Amino acid sequence: MKKVARRNIDSGWILRKVNRIWTGALKHLILIMLTVMSLYPLYFVAVNSVKTKVEYNSNKIGLPRGIVFDAYKKVFLGEKFPRWLTNTLIVTVASVLLCLFFSSMAGFVISKMEFKGKRLILNSLISLMVIPVIVMIIPLFVLFGRFGLNNSYLSVIVIYIGVLLPFNVYLLYSYFITVPQSILDSALIDGCGSFRIYRSIMIPLSASALMTLVVYDVLWAWNEFLISLIFLQREKLRTLMVGLTLLQGRYTVNVPTIMAGLVSGILPILILYVFTQKFFVKGLVAGAIKG
Repeated sequence: MKKVARRNIDSGWILRKVNRIWTGALKHLILIMLTVMSLYPLYFVAVNSVKTKVEYNSNKIGLPRGIVFDAYKKVFLGEKFPRWLTNTLIVTVASVLLCLFFSSMAGFVISKMEFKGKRLILNSLISLMVIPVIVMIIPLFVLFGRFGLNNSYLSVIVIYIGVLLPFNVYLLYSYFITVPQSILDSALIDGCGSFRIYRSIMIPLSASALMTLVVYDVLWAWNEFLISLIFLQREKLRTLMVGLTLLQGRYTVNVPTIMAGLVSGILPILILYVFTQKFFVKGLVAGAIKG
């Protein structure tokens, strides 16, 4: 009887071990497939951007026989691409910096100061996060048209700030609320005013959360298409994403040129993420760790 029981125990242990191995292997296989599916478009764009037109037509997926930068020369030496890149930088940098300034001040005030209606303000800002941008396009276009702001950087910057502000305020509020009140009380006793506390205490303590928002805001503003297409209709004001669409229409047959333009648009965001990923991950979990 003891031998039979021992055999049953051994067979049960082996079955559980085999099931764990197969389950782990299946999970890893799914993760590998998802990774390949995510990275393949980047591989396709990067590889075909350094091919000639003839080589692309004969070899669309494989590695290039030799690296050629003719497509990049055609993109960067043209008159339009540098202008598109400059417009995107102006709109993105201005909207992100202003949005971070306003949202950090609003998050500080709502989280650390007592006044009537602050909960209503916070809830109103959070509710704005669920409103699709597309439903605001026509009213904003009519409104800015009356003030003569269409086809100007200011119109797009104001809209970008309005779209990004609710999420920024919510995230910073969630972070600021975890900062101990004793730190602020000590600063008040030492004679610091509200703005000095905001500038010298809250901003340095929230560096990781701010860097998280920098990555998120830049990624959104850099890749935004619909608003810039509608509100920046002049040729000299077009942004990169709109310009790349026109590039695709102009060089429909010359795919390597389109791929070179896409790589040039992706590279700045990739560099930003590489240098800020440590702060980005830390900012995502900062509230949970501090709680």
